[in-house]
Amino acid sequence: MDRERRKELTEQFKQIKTYMGIYQLRNTINGKIYLATYPNLKNREVMLRSELDMGRNYNKELQKEWTEMGGDAFVYEILEQKESKDVLDKHWTLKQMEQEWMDKLQPYGEKGYHKPKKTP
Repeated sequence: MDRERRKELTEQFKQIKTYMGIYQLRNTINGKIYLATYPNLKNREVMLRSELDMGRNYNKELQKEWTEMGGDAFVYEILEQKESKDVLDKHWTLKQMEQEWMDKLQPYGEKGYHKPKKTP
């Protein structure tokens, strides 16, 4: 590949926008939801589904229902996203997003796959 073509491709790559944000995986059979944030949402759905298909998700309840009901019983939805280059502290921003959506949707017990945080 010549230098000009390489330079052109590098510039095109730099122009690709990446988005960070929060998504939910919703069980269409029982309505339960799983919420999570990720710094690059572009390929997250494919990675998450692969992880679940292989039986390697850390959330035991979500993994159990995925295995029993199959992947077709779940819908992946992005709830909020921000362009990554516009965010100075990605970790803090993702934590804030997550807390806001957890408070709003309350994905605990029969509503979701999360356990409520213990209060001291």
